[in-house]
Parts: sequence; structure tokens; C-alpha cells
Amino acid sequence: MATVPLVVAGRPSRAARAVRRHRAGWSFVAPFLVAFALVFVAPIVYALWLSLFREQLIGGNHFVGLQNFADVLKDHQFWSGVRRVALFLVVQVPIMLFLALLMALAIDSARLYGSSFFRIAVFMPYAVPAVVATLMWGFMYGDRFGLVGSINDHLGTAIPDPLKPGLILASIGNIVTWEFVGYNMLIFYSALRVIPRELYEAAAIDGASELRVVTAIKVPAIRGALVVATIFSIIGSFQLFNEPSILRGLAPNAITTDYTPNLYAYSLSFSGQQYNQSATVAIVMGVVTMVVAYVVQLRGLREANR
Repeated sequence: MATVPLVVAGRPSRAARAVRRHRAGWSFVAPFLVAFALVFVAPIVYALWLSLFREQLIGGNHFVGLQNFADVLKDHQFWSGVRRVALFLVVQVPIMLFLALLMALAIDSARLYGSSFFRIAVFMPYAVPAVVATLMWGFMYGDRFGLVGSINDHLGTAIPDPLKPGLILASIGNIVTWEFVGYNMLIFYSALRVIPRELYEAAAIDGASELRVVTAIKVPAIRGALVVATIFSIIGSFQLFNEPSILRGLAPNAITTDYTPNLYAYSLSFSGQQYNQSATVAIVMGVVTMVVAYVVQLRGLREANR
């Protein structure tokens, strides 16, 4: 009795088709994996490698293990910058997110005249490059050549210099808020647009006021978006570099080389030629940022799931 062949002539087997699909999938993913390895993994690995060595006057590069990390953890200049960005985060981020939430709620209420123009106008500063925005605000802050100086000259007022040491952090916070309020507003507004309309109808039937709708429906419904915006803002605060770096030319007495951790790492690398220490500072800040963002994410998601 003749047996029936398992493979039909001219047609590949099931295993061959599975292998072909597997290869096709990897061929689509391969460009991303290569780019990811080159622009993300490779720099981190190289920074880790640099952090384990130290350039010495005699003998060149020497392996020192975790000694660079121990030195950074005892570096007062590094912790001074960390405390400064922590203060910046605690004060600036809540103000920025609160303003963004107010604007998103105003646009979503459908009672704001010209809401489309208002939405674009608020988002527009985010399209301005950080360098241009900082230069623009820096010259406005000038008490001798900028807007503050002109107001003092023409009106006889005595507006304090925004670039002096006691006010420079608040001035930087104003620039960052101006830049990113529109970005966060768009996140909140997008989340508000997907809230089911049935909830609003039920609230109207129950006679709920607009404030009650905001506090009982809208804000609880966008807690996930609030968590995402908070995490992005935390990461951005710890990465603070462009604004103090550019304003340093206008306020050299207020902004030092260790004003923020990123500025400190930049100064170590490009001014002090201490590449190993700079890489170590970058890694430590990456770990600190990751831990803080992760804690905020866990707490935020726990609140959102209640």
C-alpha cells in the first residue's frame, strides 16, 4: 500500500513557512535594532567603561574599579547641583503642570472663545528651539540692555535684576515653564477628549456644577496622563542644561560650572579634560533620575488604579 507524501510537490512545508516568516520579521526589526544599539546601547556601555578607569599623569589610563563612583558620591560640587535641580523640580514642575491643566480644562470646556487659536498659541513656544528661547528671554532679563532695563529707565522703577544669583533659578524656571506648558497642555487635552460623553450627561442629569465635573470626572479620568507628564518633567528637570549653559554668558557670577549636574559633567569633560569623572557623573545622574521617575510612576499608577 503506497503512503501519501507529507509535503506536496512545489509547496513549502509548514516549518519552512514559519522560518520564512521568522526571517521576514527580523528583517523588518533589524534596522531599528542596529540604530538602537549604535545610538543608545553603545554610548551607555562606553560611558560605563570610561567610569572604571582614570587618566593619570604617569602611566596613562588605569583601571580603578568603582573609585570614581566613590569620589562622585563625596563630591560637594556634584551634590550642590543635585540639590539645585531638586529644588527646581519641586517648585517649577507643579506650577507648570498646574498651568497646563488649567489651560487644557479651559479649552475642553467649550466655553473659551477662539479655543483653536488659543491652543495653537499656547503650544507655539514648544516649537521654538531651547537655545533661541533662552537667548530671547536672557536679553529680556537684562537690566542694562534688555526689557527690564528699558522699563526701569522709562518708568523710573527698580525691578530687581532677574539674572542676579538670588533670582537666576526662578528666571530659568520661567523660561522652562514658557517652553513646556503648551506641550503638557496638549497631553492633558488629548486625554480629556477621550472621556466618554455619557459621564458628562449623567453629571448634568444629577445637577453637578462645572467645578464638580472637573474634580469628580475630568481630573480622575486623566490621572494616567498626569503621571506621564510628571515623569517627563522630572526627567527634563534632572537634564537641565541648555538654559543655564546659555545664560552663563549673561550671568557668569550667578551660574557656575557646577550649577547643574549636566553642566558640571560638561565642564569636567570639555574644560577639565576629566572624561572618566564626567562619565561617572552622567551615570550617577542617570541612576538617580531613573529611581525617582520609577518611584513617581509606581505611586502615580497606584493612585490612578484606585
